[in-house]
Amino acid sequence: MNAFTLTRNDFGRLVYRSADGAEVHEGVVPVRAFPIATPDQGIAIVNTDGRELAWLDTLDQVPADVRALLQEELASREFLPEIKRIVQVSTIATPSTWTVETDRGPAEFVLKGEEDIRRIAHFTLLIADSHGIQFLIRDLQALDKASRKILDRFL
Repeated sequence: MNAFTLTRNDFGRLVYRSADGAEVHEGVVPVRAFPIATPDQGIAIVNTDGRELAWLDTLDQVPADVRALLQEELASREFLPEIKRIVQVSTIATPSTWTVETDRGPAEFVLKGEEDIRRIAHFTLLIADSHGIQFLIRDLQALDKASRKILDRFL
């Protein structure tokens, strides 16, 4: 049985209601514990004060309508384009302009320095552009050979 319900109010904000209806909170926010490593596991629903109202081990434990609301809200709050291919880099020296293909379409950004490429797992990288936008490379081995060759020059 579900311990809570989740709906949207007229202003588009999420509304949490406990199973017994005693607790109602408007403007709740879902927060991933590990957004890159396990995005569908470990999700907290917090109120406007940051207090945890509910914890979900996985998104699978909630009904489809609640899951859809959570996924929609998380997608609107998180912007982490995933690099699928590196098309070109203006120069091997930094700063350099990178042209990439992401899961959200083509993008171009400026890499200020090699220190803006961080390894967060064995085959996973985060690249911060000059404006602080983070780009994800989920699996280095999944990149094409030309993309890996370009990236190797900066690692």
